[in-house]
Amino acid sequence: MAAEAHGEEAGGLVFHPMDQFIVKPFFGDGAVSWYTITNATVWMALAVLAVFALLVLGTSKRSVIPTRMQSVGELAYGFIYKMVEDICGKEGVKYFPYIMTLFMFIVFSNFLGLLPMAFTPTSHIAVTAVMAFAVFFGVTILGFVKNGASFLGLFWVSSAPLALRPILALIEVISYFVRPVSHSIRLAGNMMAGHAVIKVFAGFAAIAAIAPLSIVAITAMYGLEILVSFIQAYVFTILTCVYLKDALHPHH
Repeated sequence: MAAEAHGEEAGGLVFHPMDQFIVKPFFGDGAVSWYTITNATVWMALAVLAVFALLVLGTSKRSVIPTRMQSVGELAYGFIYKMVEDICGKEGVKYFPYIMTLFMFIVFSNFLGLLPMAFTPTSHIAVTAVMAFAVFFGVTILGFVKNGASFLGLFWVSSAPLALRPILALIEVISYFVRPVSHSIRLAGNMMAGHAVIKVFAGFAAIAAIAPLSIVAITAMYGLEILVSFIQAYVFTILTCVYLKDALHPHH
């Protein structure tokens, strides 16, 4: 604190790139309880409303000549449906609504987080972990319901030499239980890193000597973050499809 105060008195620049990820009450100040309306819950609710507006209100008329919103909704629908069908087969199409919901929520949360003064829920491991563990437990339960004990064949690489199969089985078990961790950290880490870098460049924009370079860097990073926002939603969704395929067809 003393160093920060000294920096401010000397005309230095003091900023905290990670402050943007603090969960705090949306109305007023104070402690955050389970019932508190926070910036995180508000922006998650806005993401849900945006999905509803696009997929329900935007496609309600179902015109032969689609509006822009209907075109975007149909494009998103066809894109995710084709992904599910290609990876999981016809048997996986029945789980399309859940996968579509995941993709749309993540992509809207990511994009809304790029607005000025916004909050990005998917930058928090608590949010991404809930989605990742829901996928993990869902596909695991589904795997046992659909296949019974033969679901354990997922961990037994029958095509490998017999001497290597126990070792490979151990590796497969470890990698399986690491799935929800990597699934959640990948999304949260990428979203947090990009926003933190933008905030760092924005802090340097206050220094006249390097302000032009800082603005160029912010513009470049913002463009990259738009791409990353979509790619990370796509990666989370396609991994969900891969895990679902393992549950439906566990044998190597």
